[in-house]
Amino acid sequence: MTATETHAAIEAVWRIEAARLIAGLARLVRDVGQAEELAQDALVAALEQWPESGVPRNPGAWLMTIAKRRAIDQIRRRETLERKIEVLGHDMETDAPNAPEDAVLHGEDIGDDLLRLVFTACHPILNTEARVALTLRMLGGLTSKEIARAFLASESTVQQRIVRAKRTLAEAKVPFEVPEESERAERLASVLEVIYLIFNEGYSATAGDDWMRPALCEEALRLGRVLAELTPKEPEVHGLVALMEIQASRARARTGPNGEPVLLLDQDRTRWDQLLIRRGLDALERAESAGAPLGPYGLQAAIVACHARARTAEETDWRRITELYDELARISGSPVVELNRAVAHSMAFGPAAGLALVDPLLSESSLKSYHLLPSVRGDFLAKLGRFDEARAEFERAAGMTKNERERTLLTDRAAACARGEAPA
Repeated sequence: MTATETHAAIEAVWRIEAARLIAGLARLVRDVGQAEELAQDALVAALEQWPESGVPRNPGAWLMTIAKRRAIDQIRRRETLERKIEVLGHDMETDAPNAPEDAVLHGEDIGDDLLRLVFTACHPILNTEARVALTLRMLGGLTSKEIARAFLASESTVQQRIVRAKRTLAEAKVPFEVPEESERAERLASVLEVIYLIFNEGYSATAGDDWMRPALCEEALRLGRVLAELTPKEPEVHGLVALMEIQASRARARTGPNGEPVLLLDQDRTRWDQLLIRRGLDALERAESAGAPLGPYGLQAAIVACHARARTAEETDWRRITELYDELARISGSPVVELNRAVAHSMAFGPAAGLALVDPLLSESSLKSYHLLPSVRGDFLAKLGRFDEARAEFERAAGMTKNERERTLLTDRAAACARGEAPA
């Protein structure tokens, strides 16, 4: 292999093995920050040695062996931690870097280790931005530069978030473990929130020139699928996976030839990915078969499933969707859900019904800077022929959004209303 090919192979191995490597090391050293540093040291060793020696037969085991050796060296420098050397295994000195198997990496504990890492990286003690950055770094294997590019932040900002997150976990002595039953629901909710935040930023970018960032959607889907395999009895996990699979199925139809947004009812449904739809419907079935009422993610999955099952926009079962949104609004209490509920009611019962549900949200403080509120209200007003009011709402929404593609869409809608025409 050429040096370029070897470096490409190392990058691919790192993306595949990073999470398992960090998870296995964190179980041993009980510190995710130290575990990531050890994993990075092993990566550097691979970059130095593999171009000459070639990629080993079992690269994951090679990286784990090197990382564990470094861990022993660190511990030996601290005489007070002699006991940890026994935990790591006194026989590591005789291990060959090309060892074909490694119990920590390929044994029965790896699933539990990954689950521990998921719960640790998404711990509620961290703020949302830190949880997202740490999850993408430790579970996704993304570099700080890649995370910064995805979220339109500076690389230094992302690095600081990750450093602070690891320091916070260490100072709080957060245990590297799957939480007890009594706190598992809260912690799982935090994990699901982080994964869905990553997906949403990829599905509808909040800022920048691009309408979508597919790499983030793919990373969130991968994390969701892994989590579903690790927690097969958690219906909300399957609900989230179903929601993401079905939403991701529309990716090719969501943008036009020049990258412009194409809204749901205008999309060419023959371009929807049927494999992802089937996977999503299967995941929804797993969530529904649990026997408990659907939670927020399960209900949202059931809503997008209604769209996926409709061959044309006209065949959409909007009355069923309103029922699902009514239930979702009841259990979530979210103003954003109320806004989406208004859209569903407008499609089922007319724009006046939607407007009646939207107008009370104008006093909702959490939606003051949410551009979709005036955008949705403008749509209802335009359908009712109140074009001057609609134009003002679209212009207000365009001034709020930070996404250039969305701003263009809203400006075009405002222009149509100014001409006395219903927006396309």
